[in-house]
Amino acid sequence: IKVGTGKVGGIDAVVAAMDFSFMGGSMGTAVGEGIVAAAEYAYEHDCPLIIASASGGARMQEGMLSLMQMARTTAAINRVKEKGLPYISIFTDPTTGGVSASFAMGAMIGFAGKRVIEQTIREKLPEGFQTAEYLKEHGMVDIVVERKNLKETVDRVLRLLMDARLKKSA
Repeated sequence: IKVGTGKVGGIDAVVAAMDFSFMGGSMGTAVGEGIVAAAEYAYEHDCPLIIASASGGARMQEGMLSLMQMARTTAAINRVKEKGLPYISIFTDPTTGGVSASFAMGAMIGFAGKRVIEQTIREKLPEGFQTAEYLKEHGMVDIVVERKNLKETVDRVLRLLMDARLKKSA
């Protein structure tokens, strides 16, 4: 994961981006630590937090330590949200497993693959079940954006959220 601070449309922000080219973007202790550090910085500096996820899930090579990151990252991000700071989760294709179940929740989104879910529940899943469009239709995704429009959309959403926060505190 790469974490940095800077300005998004003139607004100070913390941005974290997962790197799918490294072990499928799997979440292990280092990724968990990066997310927690990003959330703590956002909390301490009153900055919005933006995370772009791309992950096949938790890093099984680290066993239970990898799974513990789900709770750690969720708790850290909840502190940011409880302070009223904007948190924007950007899903890229794919984002699955413990990442979608914790800090992410686009593209192919799911906790497990379609075949695994169908074998587990012994039912056929609806067409497009793990797509961003399906989840948007069912209230789990707010907006689906083409990559070429992502910068403009994030900028606009961030301005709206920060304006609402300023009005609320006034």
